[in-house]
Amino acid sequence: VHLVESGGGLVHSGGSLRPPCPASGVFFSRAAMSWYRQAPGKKREQVATIFLDGVGRNYLNSVKGGFNILKDNAKSTVSPQMNGLKPEAAAVYCCNTVDSALSWGQGTQVIVSS
Repeated sequence: VHLVESGGGLVHSGGSLRPPCPASGVFFSRAAMSWYRQAPGKKREQVATIFLDGVGRNYLNSVKGGFNILKDNAKSTVSPQMNGLKPEAAAVYCCNTVDSALSWGQGTQVIVSS
């Protein structure tokens, strides 16, 4: 399974992005999915998770209120709707299963200008 993230880019502080993560139908229907991020010089952190039922969600405390992880069953994609982005949110964002069981993709870079 290859994860190919896209949809990142440069936004102004306060802006929004919604990068998609097309996931294999097999894993999409059998695993909780998460988005992660890694900023330069920092460890990768799990930002948002949506559970198999499509209802339960978990968020990193620092993104609560601004991020909403969404699941599109028709397109087999999982996306974080990122609103009110702040410069500290800048990182390479990747998707994977909740237990990071799949090989990591390249990720998509998010840059937030102040």
